[in-house]
Amino acid sequence: MRLTDLVVDDRPNNSDGLLLHAWDGSERVRAFISGRVMDDWVDPKQPYGRRKSLFRAQYNALGKSNLAAIERIVASKYQRGAAFNSQHPFVDVLFSDITESGEVLDLTELEQKGKQQVSQCECDL
Repeated sequence: MRLTDLVVDDRPNNSDGLLLHAWDGSERVRAFISGRVMDDWVDPKQPYGRRKSLFRAQYNALGKSNLAAIERIVASKYQRGAAFNSQHPFVDVLFSDITESGEVLDLTELEQKGKQQVSQCECDL
């Protein structure tokens, strides 16, 4: 039970969050981090009602730039098996999985995109 080739699925989909795909031998494994969990991970100190939700492109960009950390979290939960994950082989990453892992997001990609959007808005004025 070892996951390989974890990738962000950036194709159009109806999921509100980060959708990922990996392989366990010949079996395809899907993983998901909901938008709310991603938002909590990005800014855990902000109360939920005041937090601005990210857009799909931002989730995907964060996923790609933090793929190694996300892969460790997904692999850890996946390796626990069906006894700890009723949706096995689907991996639903919860905020508790992230906090237990101690992984920290690199927000550089998000900050750069935010600066690009601000400068683009200024140019449009």
